[in-house]
Amino acid sequence: MDWVTGLPPGGDRSYNAFLVIVDRFSKTTMFLPCHKDDTAMDTALLIQNRVVLWTGIFTNIISDRDPEFTSALWTNLHQLFGTNLSLSTAYHPQTYGLAESMIQTLEDLVTYFVHMALSQGLLWKQEWPSTQESRTHLEGSKKDKEIRRNKFI
Repeated sequence: MDWVTGLPPGGDRSYNAFLVIVDRFSKTTMFLPCHKDDTAMDTALLIQNRVVLWTGIFTNIISDRDPEFTSALWTNLHQLFGTNLSLSTAYHPQTYGLAESMIQTLEDLVTYFVHMALSQGLLWKQEWPSTQESRTHLEGSKKDKEIRRNKFI
């Protein structure tokens, strides 16, 4: 789990960031529009409303050190959900690296969509694909198709 920030405002809620969540099992990625200054509660609600309903409560989260994740509220939410918060250091992909790899892909996609939207006088949120699944590393086998059928978003 990581954030991409510094985007121009887009959409009816003026989103300026993405929360990137990667399912370690299926490698499916979610890019959730959000705000750079979202609080721990805002982030928890986003996860609850957009992720937990589809995947269930996380058993483990890997994220870089972020004020939102170190706040008492967020820690308490993890305790209530029974999850473990495993912190890593930003820009040290050797700790896991999957989110950072997907963030590079997201940055390429966002650059394209923001440029396209702005050049046409649109808000980038309107041009962002309605399906927020990114590439997966799953190809071909029956088991892989069963994993994909249980959508992460």
